[in-house]
Amino acid sequence: MLYDAYEMQRSLLAGASTLANIGAGWMQNPANPFAYSSAGPIVAAALDVFAHASAPRGKPEFGLHTTTVDGREVAVHEEIVLKKPFGQLKHFRREGVEGGEKLLIVAPMSGHYATLLRGTVERMLPRHDVYITDWRDAKLVPLADGSFNLDDYIDYLVAFLEHIGPGAHMLAVCQPSVPAYAAAAVMSEQRHPARPKTLTMMGGPIDTREAPTAVNTLATQRPHAWFQQNVIATVPFGYPGAGRSVYPGFLQLAGFMTMNLGSHLTSHWEMFKHLVEGDGEGADATKDFYDEYRAVCDMTSEFYLQTVDVVFQRHLLPKGEMMHRGNRVDPAAIADIAILAIEGERDDISGIGQTKAALDISTGLPKGKKKYHMAEGVGHYGIFNGSKWRDRIAPVVEEWIASHKG
Repeated sequence: MLYDAYEMQRSLLAGASTLANIGAGWMQNPANPFAYSSAGPIVAAALDVFAHASAPRGKPEFGLHTTTVDGREVAVHEEIVLKKPFGQLKHFRREGVEGGEKLLIVAPMSGHYATLLRGTVERMLPRHDVYITDWRDAKLVPLADGSFNLDDYIDYLVAFLEHIGPGAHMLAVCQPSVPAYAAAAVMSEQRHPARPKTLTMMGGPIDTREAPTAVNTLATQRPHAWFQQNVIATVPFGYPGAGRSVYPGFLQLAGFMTMNLGSHLTSHWEMFKHLVEGDGEGADATKDFYDEYRAVCDMTSEFYLQTVDVVFQRHLLPKGEMMHRGNRVDPAAIADIAILAIEGERDDISGIGQTKAALDISTGLPKGKKKYHMAEGVGHYGIFNGSKWRDRIAPVVEEWIASHKG
């Protein structure tokens, strides 16, 4: 019923968005005398903001068509090099460029598409041969394709690294830090030839007992059964994945919007003022951010519930008790994968110390292969997007990869 109610609301808002968009256009039309009144720009701006906020959104495009390598502009082509039911491995091939350290960027499976890391990919492209995990919207995966849980996530990362081949580096942003670390430990114990040279984790919940945030508190204050009963829904008829049990993306988005409601309202108010003043560039920047932020996808209920249990409630990885396919994930098995942990000083999703914990539990790794970086004045989103990522954080990652490529 929850998903059906959402679909009905989405359909109604889609129609309202279209009408508001038409109205905004008419209020700005030179043929409309009201457009020249003092109230005209205000009404047009209000309609424009509403139309943008209520418009339906699909999967965004990366749109990275070029990059600069050694001072020259080269074309970039997106290629799907390995496809699996719940995700695919995407390669950003730089035309005419050979070499460069191979880098697997692990995007979060947390309600947003991999395009949320567009800025991450764009910044790393000039010096690296970049791949990314392009996770699929669970409501589009037929039931016949089976289930997907945390064990499967780890298996996918191993398969992706195998496809890329030996010598790759892995960069995990936020949520996938745990399965990425687990994959590194599993592959290390097996002495797998395709295990990564380095593992960089940015704003990841390795040990959520450190500096708990509102997200962590929500997960620990309620029993596991509460999540099963209150946030899990069934995909309705009309989607390829009809009948699949999922944690809907719209619920996750609602949670994040509510957690920072004041800042989101301020952003929309600023966008409204930009439109009234005729500052289209300022308004477009806000629109671009929310176009990406509001594009959400579902994740399978088994993956979501297992993550809540293993990562946020029982903290099994830092305790050395996490299991994968019946075998214990041993952090001490990591002996030659250089680990870089990056945290944002103002991160309100993964608190300070949560990612750094990965260095503490890697008892088999020499000190010289461990590094911690605190990004001062940076929030969660700023760790992997924006000017602070480009100018202050990415150089640290690049240097770490370059110093461990042998």
